[in-house]
Amino acid sequence: MDRSLFVVMSGAKETLHAQSAVSNNLANVNTPGFKADLEQFRSMPVFGPGHPSRVYALDERPATDFNPGTSQTTGRELDIAIKGEGWMAVQAPDGSESYVRRGDLRVSPNGLLETGNGLPVMGENGPIAIPPAQKIDIGQDGTISIVPLGENPDTLVIVDRIKLVNPDLSQLEKGLDGLIRLKNGETADADASISLMPGSLEGSNVNSVSALVEMIELARRFELQIKMMKTVEDDADATAQLLRMG
Repeated sequence: MDRSLFVVMSGAKETLHAQSAVSNNLANVNTPGFKADLEQFRSMPVFGPGHPSRVYALDERPATDFNPGTSQTTGRELDIAIKGEGWMAVQAPDGSESYVRRGDLRVSPNGLLETGNGLPVMGENGPIAIPPAQKIDIGQDGTISIVPLGENPDTLVIVDRIKLVNPDLSQLEKGLDGLIRLKNGETADADASISLMPGSLEGSNVNSVSALVEMIELARRFELQIKMMKTVEDDADATAQLLRMG
């Protein structure tokens, strides 16, 4: 009786984990450049003393959907979208280099160019600093030019160039912080062939309809597992009652 209970309990637990991943995808359906997490169930034997006769459910994230989202024209001078394949290098909170396709850029109060969620954008020699300017222009090759304050509008000064990379997708993995890194922990080399679309913004690649349908399916699966737990409990009570009668 306890075997069936533990099997059902493990299934319910892993269903909650899967629903958490799907909920995170659905919550980021409007996050620029977000890449959806894939998830799957599989049977996992329990190894220990004796033969692995028990098999429990296991939910895992086998990969990340790296397909690009739909790009939309915004006309904003600090919005950029990557044309085709490629990634933009940013500085993660731990100081390491990571890669995103989120292009809703802004200038922080400290003068650093950063993404909409506050990650400094990397240039040729580290995070990009923007001097006081009356206009900022980002070229298709990632070159950042400004018109300094008080200067003639025709006076353009090149500040830096956004580091754009294009490693093989098989070398990339998504961390728990949602940032993309190389699996070997190294940094990717800049790729001059990557082109940007200034004034555009790439959206999330999450399919909201599919994610919502999957959430409903997981909720029904969880309800079924709870009912099975109740059935196991009822069977145990009935067995105990028969033993008391004997």
